[in-house]
Amino acid sequence: GKFVRDFMQENAVGQPFFKATRRINDEHEIEQVGAKLRAMMPWISAGKMVDKSRN
Repeated sequence: GKFVRDFMQENAVGQPFFKATRRINDEHEIEQVGAKLRAMMPWISAGKMVDKSRN
């Protein structure tokens, strides 16, 4: 359907909309506050499955 066509086209050209949306979301104030709060709670990162600084 349309979603798959749009998805395939987006991936074929390097995901510009996806990457822009992700960047905008990462810059949102709630993400900044969340990062500071998580940094204050070392027990959270002990079981972390994804490391955003590496991947």
